[in-house]
Amino acid sequence: MIKNLFLHLHLINKHRLKVFRLCAKAGIPFRGLVHDLSKYSPTEFIESIKYYSGDESPITNCKKINGYSKAWLHHKNKNKHHFEYWYDVQGPVKAVLIPYKYTVEMICDNIAAGMTYQKDKWTTSEPLEYYLKSDKSRYIHPKIDRVLMDTYMMLEKEGIDATINPKVLKNIYNRNVGGIGDKKNKTICK
Repeated sequence: MIKNLFLHLHLINKHRLKVFRLCAKAGIPFRGLVHDLSKYSPTEFIESIKYYSGDESPITNCKKINGYSKAWLHHKNKNKHHFEYWYDVQGPVKAVLIPYKYTVEMICDNIAAGMTYQKDKWTTSEPLEYYLKSDKSRYIHPKIDRVLMDTYMMLEKEGIDATINPKVLKNIYNRNVGGIGDKKNKTICK
């Protein structure tokens, strides 16, 4: 258990550093700085130590054994960069538009998670393959789904440096979300 504590702490810190670097590159360094701080909370940290394997997320391992994860329920409700935060199963609009900064943080998080778990096997096609395989699109607003698809397809073809920068990401977001937001709610970004 002590070994898992240090290994999991190292994994969290490694992942957060990758997210921070990507978020800084994307022009949202503050989002990278505060990314996943809830993972240090007792609810998430203790369960994650218990189910740590190093090969995949402790949350995934916990779900396989128990059918659910208290850490995940806590995490998705505390972190706006997860599409599940924005999904209201009982609301008239199930999947709402995710604001730009959280959409970009989600992209950086997904890329960094793949890099963290895949290590040397990670390629620029991994985020797109993972997204398509997981079929999250039915829970994400169609316009945000398009932002994610366009970003991951560009990443696959042109790499991180060409894709993860503020100008490109704002262009992809505005091209797909355009017309929905206004300056007041900051959906459209400048």
